Amino acid sequence: MKKLGTKATRWLKILHIVLVSLFFGGIMSSLVLHFTMEMAAYGQTLELYKNVVTISDYIVRTGAVGTLLVGIIYGFFTNWGFFKHRWVTVKWILFIIQTVVGINIVDELMMENMALLEAEGSKALTNPVFIDNHTNRQYAVYFQIAVTLFIFAISVLRPWKKKKQ
Repeated sequence: MKKLGTKATRWLKILHIVLVSLFFGGIMSSLVLHFTMEMAAYGQTLELYKNVVTISDYIVRTGAVGTLLVGIIYGFFTNWGFFKHRWVTVKWILFIIQTVVGINIVDELMMENMALLEAEGSKALTNPVFIDNHTNRQYAVYFQIAVTLFIFAISVLRPWKKKKQ
């Protein structure tokens, strides 16, 4: 398979950095909105949840899907490959775990809480399910941030040597 040249690889790297910035920035924005929620104020909580959904749908997903596609291009069309270097393989595994957590925990809890807010109104704020969802989502976001920071560290430090052929 034909490999990308140096110039194309550099542009791919720029695109990768932009997309990862969207992904991580969206996650961090979501966390900040969670910290600013006053769970006693229904109107504010509803608006902030709507904003979190918007950030998730347009910023985090764009960054995540874009990063996935760029990673696939890196794997097939550059010398990095998918399994040639342990640190690249570890990044792939962590990205997959992070994506599963994002889809199956973070987004699911967020959408459950949006449904509760819309169905129950201000009563949702005292609903134990809503409160548990809100707290668990926040912990899942912490996990995503920790994993992303670890992936950044792996990308810069490249801690494991190349696998033996």
